[in-house]
Amino acid sequence: MARHDERRSRQGPKREARSVVREKDPRADEQRPEIVRGERLSPAPAEAASETHDAPELALIIPTLNERDNVIELLERLQAALTGIRWEVIFVDDDSRDGTQEVLRELARSWPNVRCLVRIGRRGLSSACIEGMLATAAPVLAVMDADLQHDETLLPLMLQKIRRDDLDVVVASRFAAGGSVGEVTSGRLAISRLAAWLSRLVLRADLSDPMSGFFIISRNFFEDTVRRLSGQGFKILLDLFVSAPREVRFAELPYRFRQRRHGESKLDAPIMLEYLTLLADKLIGRWVPIRFVIFVLVGLFGMLVHLATLAFAFKGAGMTFYYAQAIATLVAMTVNFNLNNELTYRDRRLRGAELLRGHLSFYLICSIGAVANFQIAEMLYQLHVPWPLAGLLGAVVSSVWNYGVSSTFTWRSST
Repeated sequence: MARHDERRSRQGPKREARSVVREKDPRADEQRPEIVRGERLSPAPAEAASETHDAPELALIIPTLNERDNVIELLERLQAALTGIRWEVIFVDDDSRDGTQEVLRELARSWPNVRCLVRIGRRGLSSACIEGMLATAAPVLAVMDADLQHDETLLPLMLQKIRRDDLDVVVASRFAAGGSVGEVTSGRLAISRLAAWLSRLVLRADLSDPMSGFFIISRNFFEDTVRRLSGQGFKILLDLFVSAPREVRFAELPYRFRQRRHGESKLDAPIMLEYLTLLADKLIGRWVPIRFVIFVLVGLFGMLVHLATLAFAFKGAGMTFYYAQAIATLVAMTVNFNLNNELTYRDRRLRGAELLRGHLSFYLICSIGAVANFQIAEMLYQLHVPWPLAGLLGAVVSSVWNYGVSSTFTWRSST
């Protein structure tokens, strides 16, 4: 049974909708099939093209990463499910290497209500959804996956409910009465339930499925919330609910979660770490940047690596302390760089030739930070500051320097 909060809040002034009339693409009338890497793709039906002459009332935001074998069937299913609704779909692709981009561009040439946004040098489902939502003017926004696991036939009912009941969000729930997780493995189900339980640390709303990746929201609610979003991790729904400036008016509709037919699941250990990062950001992010916290934790692990390497080289291999210390420093900085590249800056991860540049710049930055650490700690000690405090303050200054400068130069944002 669908549930929703009956509470209402004042709505902002209504915006006047303006229709944008575009000249008809002559390619939309061509009846010849398009060829996409050996597959035969039919042109868009006439009603799909004509509906896009008016502003869409629903925009679907679908993040993709290596989903080549799913997107054509997904679009055909959407066309069948959304008959009579003016809609558009924005695929946000994180630089797929399996041919997904090429398929989406061919689709966009034949289907006027299909758009493809490709992101280079950055990844993340939440940030992809945010960018897709910002790229459309539709009054209602839907988010779903490209892997065919979400039931597209539920979309008309979700759209009807958000309008009829004046809601902010309608969530398709696997755990609401009548819903089902389908044939999900017990391990995957356990991870999902654990993540839902952890979400209670930051979530105020009584959502049965806060991990759902299938929902629709009103544009007014999105615009009220977007500047508060973390944009981290892969659970944009949780981010929206926790970041909302007011109590969220929502409902849940049950659905059966399907089994993936093509491609591979993106759920892995780093993805789970991103989820924990989102929770931490919502708990303490207002005081300390969570990326800095991860950077410091990596640095502390690097200290353990340094001491272990120093002990092995100095005591085990019989090297002089000077050379043992130099090797331990280099090993620790290398470990720190790689961990930061995989964890702290996962969304800006360096690859290929950029790895060498990143290593060299990180070594230089950390070397300067080490000198600053030593000089500041020595100065404070000479001023009769207790040695533990002097050492700690030197390390703090060094950490802030390493984080700030490496964020700017080593892992500079591509945005």
